[in-house]
Amino acid sequence: MNHHFQDCIKACLECMEACNKCFDQCLTEEHVQMMSECIRLDRECAEICSFAAQSMQRNSPFVKQICQLCAEICEACGNECKKHEADHCQRCAEACFKCAEMCRSMAS
Repeated sequence: MNHHFQDCIKACLECMEACNKCFDQCLTEEHVQMMSECIRLDRECAEICSFAAQSMQRNSPFVKQICQLCAEICEACGNECKKHEADHCQRCAEACFKCAEMCRSMAS
């Protein structure tokens, strides 16, 4: 497997982990209603990152399309997360933007 795949898989898995942690910690926030969009996007993003990583591992013929979609969802999740002060949201945003960048270069 080429190392470009490896790097992108790593970014996807790190993003998935950040989203899952953010999701879990958002649920414990006092103003959980305020976090609802963040929680929703964390779920979407963790799912697509997991799926994208698996598609690269099995060398799917749809890698480019999946990575393109993954980049878009990561971007949306990152933009939402960075609106919130919480540490877990800020860390998640960072992981999302990094993953979006890697997936975008994979898709091109």
